[in-house]
Amino acid sequence: MLPDALPQDQRFGDGLTHMLTREEAQKLSNKVLALSTFPECQVNVSTIEQAYTRFANNGITTASLNLRQSISVSVTRDGKTGSYAANDFDDASLKAAVKKAEELAALAPPNSERLPALGPQQYPTVNDLDPATAKARAPEMIPHVKTIIDAALKAKLVAAGLIERSRRAGAVANKTGLFGFQESADSQLTTTIRMADGSSSGWAGQPSLRLSEIDSAKLAAIAIDKCLKWKNPIKLDPGNYTVVLEATAAADLVRLIQGGFSARNTEEGRTFLSKKGGGSLLGEKIFPEYITLRSDPFDGKQPSSPWTGDLLPNKAVTWVDKGTIANLAYDRYWATKTGKEANGGGGGGFGGPVGGSLTLEGGPNSLEQLIAGVERGVLITHLWYIRNVNPQTLQQTGLTRDGTFLIENGKITKPVMNFRFLESPVRLLKNTKKLGPALRVRGLEGGMMISPSLVATDFPLPSISDAI
Repeated sequence: MLPDALPQDQRFGDGLTHMLTREEAQKLSNKVLALSTFPECQVNVSTIEQAYTRFANNGITTASLNLRQSISVSVTRDGKTGSYAANDFDDASLKAAVKKAEELAALAPPNSERLPALGPQQYPTVNDLDPATAKARAPEMIPHVKTIIDAALKAKLVAAGLIERSRRAGAVANKTGLFGFQESADSQLTTTIRMADGSSSGWAGQPSLRLSEIDSAKLAAIAIDKCLKWKNPIKLDPGNYTVVLEATAAADLVRLIQGGFSARNTEEGRTFLSKKGGGSLLGEKIFPEYITLRSDPFDGKQPSSPWTGDLLPNKAVTWVDKGTIANLAYDRYWATKTGKEANGGGGGGFGGPVGGSLTLEGGPNSLEQLIAGVERGVLITHLWYIRNVNPQTLQQTGLTRDGTFLIENGKITKPVMNFRFLESPVRLLKNTKKLGPALRVRGLEGGMMISPSLVATDFPLPSISDAI
């Protein structure tokens, strides 16, 4: 049972023992800004409260509540910038952080691409806080865990997993009057269910902005079904196959396309959108007409930060419109240099917060309909251990996991051993034939997005893996 108040040993640093309010964030930021003698100073403040319940071997192993806080200071003089981060909010720690940032700036070389700090901005309101989720603790989580464990015991299987919720409050401020504040909350339940001897595994997971909307019974049923069906997998010859990627697997690969939309990298000849001899593929159709990729911080299913990596107000951008490259991502510097409008490219690719609301629009087909339309292929539950092979083509390698099956004549017929794959999100989307409904998912490798399950042809599975 968790206490109502946060225990002293779970507090990080001094000067704060609770989530930041807007007023507290502004007061703290102003205090730090006043400490700096440099003409430019930017402060980022963050508090994160996390509650989670972990289970394994059909029992709860851990229930925890913790608060993490951090503050980063970045100062600039004569184009030379220094940054320093700390976890303590007491006066002495704040003074030390500013002093250290200024000392580091003195040692740094001038940055010729540095632009003047932005002045006050009108940041949009992004509604991303469900009060019940933000306050949830073990008593609200344990019923979900019990549902999964009871289902596993009934099937004579072994369940493990994690249910968690996080609440965040963050602010950014600078000496020229810029200030932004955002609160958010999110939750997720994932479970892996295995045979008692560890010979078979099934997985299911669901992120949700509202803990109450997590369907633990459905997740248990999916994971159990995959585990039971994956007994005694056969060896399928390596090769290129038509695949059905479930939404989580598709998301883990598709989200890696983001960096390829950097306007600067593209125009300098370093991305898949670069043309030989110069220029870009902007305005050209390179994907099927049913491929639309966008980011929208105001999407109620996948909200994001009110500001971009460059601290400009965030906005909705369509990157691929019905197969056509509709936009490149311009940061402030490259937009100024090329006479374009900055649209969230700060930090590379779509920019950190913009990429957080990435959506691949879906289609009319259910997962069952996608499978039914495949004469011979492989169903993949999800991917993991993904690593980049070629930065320009975005080719990746990794492994399948927790439910890989042979499809014959529109039906799942046999479990197959896992594979190593070798594919890029670009080629995947070019070869995509059908899309399922778009779902909010969190990839096994991290990264939240809205993604459908999909059918793609000619997917390379070059070798077999012994992994379960």
